[in-house]
Amino acid sequence: MNRNVLIAGGGIAGMAAGIGAARANWQATVFERSPEFLEIGAGVQLGPNVTRILQAWGLGDALAQVAAFPQSLHARSLTTGQVLATLSLQNTAARYGAPYVTLHRADLHGLLTQAAREAGVHIHSDARVQRVHQSPEAVALDVMQHSQVQSHTAALVVAADGIWSPLRQQLLEDGWPTFTGHIAYRALVAQADLPQHLRSQDVSVWMGAQAHVVSYPVRGGDDLNVVCLAEGRLLDDEAHHLEALQTWNAKKSEAGTLTELHHALRGACAPLTDLMSACRDWRLWPLCGRGVMQGAHEHVQGRVALLGDAAHPMLPYLAQGAGMAIEDADALAVQLLGATPENAPKQLQLFALARWQRNARVQARAVRNGKIFHATGPMRLGRDIGLRLMGASLMDLPWLYGSK
Repeated sequence: MNRNVLIAGGGIAGMAAGIGAARANWQATVFERSPEFLEIGAGVQLGPNVTRILQAWGLGDALAQVAAFPQSLHARSLTTGQVLATLSLQNTAARYGAPYVTLHRADLHGLLTQAAREAGVHIHSDARVQRVHQSPEAVALDVMQHSQVQSHTAALVVAADGIWSPLRQQLLEDGWPTFTGHIAYRALVAQADLPQHLRSQDVSVWMGAQAHVVSYPVRGGDDLNVVCLAEGRLLDDEAHHLEALQTWNAKKSEAGTLTELHHALRGACAPLTDLMSACRDWRLWPLCGRGVMQGAHEHVQGRVALLGDAAHPMLPYLAQGAGMAIEDADALAVQLLGATPENAPKQLQLFALARWQRNARVQARAVRNGKIFHATGPMRLGRDIGLRLMGASLMDLPWLYGSK
């Protein structure tokens, strides 16, 4: 059997998996259901645990062309605007061997796609993966393309088809993701269109009651990504309608969205209110998820490896969703270096054992951060006091950012 890998999904996880497989001298083929390779969403933060991998893949220069390099991360009070603590990001490269960057998701996806093509990954759009079939000797995907279903056979398959992964449903039969009770409102604004006092090249997190706002530069610092994450509810028909939950880019009327934002950010300080008012074209993203990973079986089933959101969807409160997908791809590549078509299932098990506990820890920490960011009452008071007293030591994460 040839050293072939079939990858379901052409997003960040799928492209990263393709690069990793190619680096391990396997021939990768990516199937993406969308007619065009477009990464939706707005900004993404990449810590040194991730940029270290991209540099090792030879993508450091390409990353520098599209990313911003914030100097500081500020934790602020949503109501007063006061800086509670600041984590310097200037020495991140010296301490962890790679920088902390912020960039547009489409720019990250674009550089991964280009790198995958240059590595010889075969990429097919408008190709919908329908089912997986496997035996001890091989695995196959049924793919709908050009109105016909074709079967493709390989030594292994990577399911990188996102949080709503149909392959996960087939393999694990553990139900669809559910609405978490959190909603993200996203906007992107040109810094040149903002008053001088609202422009920023740093990361800021304003923490309030049952809501917080994060902003940071993207597109080399030319644009500012602004996200309000609030606890809320969807209409009953939305909450029980899979198509409504699956969208990244829902859009209500501007008046309706602004009403919801004003309610979520009631009592916010003037600078934050001014920033939110300066943003237009707000997009709604209902956050859906799963419980924390419980074992290696959620990463690997036979000759199929699940990567990224298909295996471990992350709430955005640790800014590691894209990062863990790229880490997955790098860890998979390590195991593929020593793999043959015959022993691929064994090597995939080693990948799963190396990854599931770290991903579970990141998932759990993201959930915990959400509770801290949105704290009320005594917990909120304790949070603010703790940040003032311990500051950067609470915000720095050596266990996450350091070499594993």
